[in-house]
Amino acid sequence: MTVEHKTFVVERELAASPEHAFRFFSEPALKERWTSCHPDWTVLEEEFDFRVGGVEAKRWRTDEGQEQTFFARYLDIVPARRIIYAFDMGFGGERLSASLATVEFFAEASQTRMVFTEQIAWLGDAGSLQLRVAGTGDGLELLADIIAMDVAGVH
Repeated sequence: MTVEHKTFVVERELAASPEHAFRFFSEPALKERWTSCHPDWTVLEEEFDFRVGGVEAKRWRTDEGQEQTFFARYLDIVPARRIIYAFDMGFGGERLSASLATVEFFAEASQTRMVFTEQIAWLGDAGSLQLRVAGTGDGLELLADIIAMDVAGVH
Protein backbone atom coordinates (compact mmCIF):
# COMPACT_ATOMS: atom_id res chain seq x y z
CA MET A 1 0.00 0.00 0.00
CA THR A 2 1.38 3.41 -0.92
CA VAL A 3 1.37 6.55 1.20
CA GLU A 4 -0.85 9.34 -0.07
CA HIS A 5 0.25 12.85 0.93
CA LYS A 6 -2.20 15.73 1.09
CA THR A 7 -2.31 19.21 2.55
CA PHE A 8 -5.72 20.71 3.16
CA VAL A 9 -7.03 23.87 4.78
CA VAL A 10 -10.36 24.41 6.54
CA GLU A 11 -11.43 27.94 7.49
CA ARG A 12 -14.30 28.76 9.80
CA GLU A 13 -15.74 31.98 11.20
CA LEU A 14 -16.18 31.60 14.95
CA ALA A 15 -18.64 33.86 16.77
CA ALA A 16 -16.24 34.66 19.62
CA SER A 17 -12.96 36.37 20.35
CA PRO A 18 -9.74 34.41 19.70
CA GLU A 19 -9.31 34.05 23.48
CA HIS A 20 -12.75 32.47 23.85
CA ALA A 21 -12.42 30.28 20.74
CA PHE A 22 -8.99 29.05 21.93
CA ARG A 23 -10.62 27.68 25.09
CA PHE A 24 -12.49 25.11 22.97
CA PHE A 25 -9.10 23.55 22.16
CA SER A 26 -7.37 24.02 25.52
CA GLU A 27 -10.06 23.08 28.07
CA PRO A 28 -11.03 19.38 28.17
CA ALA A 29 -14.76 19.86 28.87
CA LEU A 30 -15.15 22.42 26.07
CA LYS A 31 -13.13 20.34 23.61
CA GLU A 32 -15.22 17.28 24.41
CA ARG A 33 -18.36 19.19 23.36
CA TRP A 34 -17.28 19.30 19.70
CA THR A 35 -14.95 16.29 19.34
CA SER A 36 -17.21 13.67 20.88
CA CYS A 37 -18.75 12.70 17.54
CA HIS A 38 -19.40 9.03 18.35
CA PRO A 39 -21.33 8.96 21.64
CA ASP A 40 -22.08 5.25 21.17
CA TRP A 41 -18.36 4.30 21.24
CA THR A 42 -16.83 3.20 24.56
CA VAL A 43 -13.85 5.26 25.72
CA LEU A 44 -11.14 2.82 26.87
CA GLU A 45 -8.32 5.29 27.59
CA GLU A 46 -8.05 9.07 27.60
CA GLU A 47 -5.31 11.63 28.29
CA PHE A 48 -5.33 15.42 27.84
CA ASP A 49 -2.19 17.42 28.68
CA PHE A 50 -2.49 20.70 26.78
CA ARG A 51 1.01 22.20 26.94
CA VAL A 52 4.05 22.22 24.68
CA GLY A 53 5.35 18.65 24.82
CA GLY A 54 2.04 17.44 26.24
CA VAL A 55 0.02 14.53 24.90
CA GLU A 56 -3.61 14.14 23.95
CA ALA A 57 -4.62 10.53 23.43
CA LYS A 58 -7.83 8.57 23.20
CA ARG A 59 -8.69 4.95 22.52
CA TRP A 60 -12.27 3.84 21.82
CA ARG A 61 -14.12 0.63 21.06
CA THR A 62 -16.75 0.91 18.35
CA ASP A 63 -20.12 -0.86 18.47
CA GLU A 64 -18.61 -3.47 16.13
CA GLY A 65 -15.80 -4.16 18.63
CA GLN A 66 -12.98 -2.47 16.67
CA GLU A 67 -10.56 -0.08 18.36
CA GLN A 68 -10.00 3.48 17.13
CA THR A 69 -7.00 5.47 18.38
CA PHE A 70 -5.87 9.10 18.35
CA PHE A 71 -2.46 10.18 19.68
CA ALA A 72 -1.17 13.76 19.50
CA ARG A 73 1.83 15.68 20.83
CA TYR A 74 1.63 19.46 21.13
CA LEU A 75 4.63 21.12 19.49
CA ASP A 76 3.80 24.84 19.76
CA ILE A 77 1.09 26.75 21.64
CA VAL A 78 0.60 30.51 21.64
CA PRO A 79 -2.64 31.24 23.52
CA ALA A 80 -5.36 32.73 21.32
CA ARG A 81 -3.01 32.73 18.29
CA ARG A 82 -1.93 29.23 17.28
CA ILE A 83 -1.61 25.54 18.11
CA ILE A 84 0.70 23.15 16.28
CA TYR A 85 0.53 19.44 16.95
CA ALA A 86 1.56 16.15 15.37
CA PHE A 87 -0.85 13.23 15.54
CA ASP A 88 -1.66 9.79 14.27
CA MET A 89 -4.91 7.89 14.00
CA GLY A 90 -5.48 4.16 13.90
CA PHE A 91 -8.28 1.67 13.45
CA GLY A 92 -8.38 -2.04 14.19
CA GLY A 93 -4.74 -2.11 15.25
CA GLU A 94 -3.51 -0.45 12.04
CA ARG A 95 -2.22 3.12 11.72
CA LEU A 96 -4.38 5.03 9.21
CA SER A 97 -2.56 8.35 9.12
CA ALA A 98 0.17 10.58 10.52
CA SER A 99 -0.31 14.35 10.38
CA LEU A 100 0.99 17.77 11.30
CA ALA A 101 -1.80 20.24 12.10
CA THR A 102 -1.72 23.99 12.65
CA VAL A 103 -4.68 25.91 14.05
CA GLU A 104 -4.49 29.70 13.73
CA PHE A 105 -6.83 32.27 15.27
CA PHE A 106 -7.26 35.72 13.67
CA ALA A 107 -9.34 38.46 15.31
CA GLU A 108 -11.87 39.98 12.93
CA ALA A 109 -14.14 42.53 14.63
CA SER A 110 -15.85 40.63 17.45
CA GLN A 111 -15.26 37.25 15.80
CA THR A 112 -12.41 34.92 14.96
CA ARG A 113 -11.32 33.51 11.63
CA MET A 114 -9.87 30.10 12.41
CA VAL A 115 -7.56 28.51 9.84
CA PHE A 116 -6.87 24.79 10.27
CA THR A 117 -4.09 23.39 8.06
CA GLU A 118 -3.28 19.69 8.02
CA GLN A 119 -0.44 17.93 6.25
CA ILE A 120 -1.42 14.27 6.20
CA ALA A 121 0.37 11.08 5.25
CA TRP A 122 -2.59 8.76 4.58
CA LEU A 123 -1.83 5.06 5.05
CA GLY A 124 -5.38 3.75 4.74
CA ASP A 125 -7.51 2.85 1.78
CA ALA A 126 -6.99 5.47 -0.93
CA GLY A 127 -10.71 5.98 -1.42
CA SER A 128 -11.33 6.88 2.22
CA LEU A 129 -8.92 9.84 2.42
CA GLN A 130 -11.62 12.20 1.12
CA LEU A 131 -13.99 10.93 3.82
CA ARG A 132 -11.33 11.70 6.44
CA VAL A 133 -10.84 15.25 5.05
CA ALA A 134 -14.62 15.81 4.94
CA GLY A 135 -14.92 14.54 8.52
CA THR A 136 -12.40 17.13 9.67
CA GLY A 137 -14.43 19.86 7.98
CA ASP A 138 -17.63 18.55 9.58
CA GLY A 139 -16.00 18.53 13.01
CA LEU A 140 -14.83 22.12 12.63
CA GLU A 141 -18.31 23.13 11.45
CA LEU A 142 -19.69 21.58 14.64
CA LEU A 143 -17.13 23.62 16.60
CA ALA A 144 -18.37 26.82 14.93
CA ASP A 145 -21.98 25.91 15.75
CA ILE A 146 -21.20 25.10 19.39
CA ILE A 147 -19.25 28.34 19.87
CA ALA A 148 -22.17 30.30 18.37
CA MET A 149 -24.58 28.60 20.77
CA ASP A 150 -22.20 29.19 23.68
CA VAL A 151 -21.92 32.90 22.90
CA ALA A 152 -25.73 33.09 22.58
CA GLY A 153 -26.11 31.40 25.96
CA VAL A 154 -27.63 28.18 24.55
CA HIS A 155 -26.06 24.98 25.89
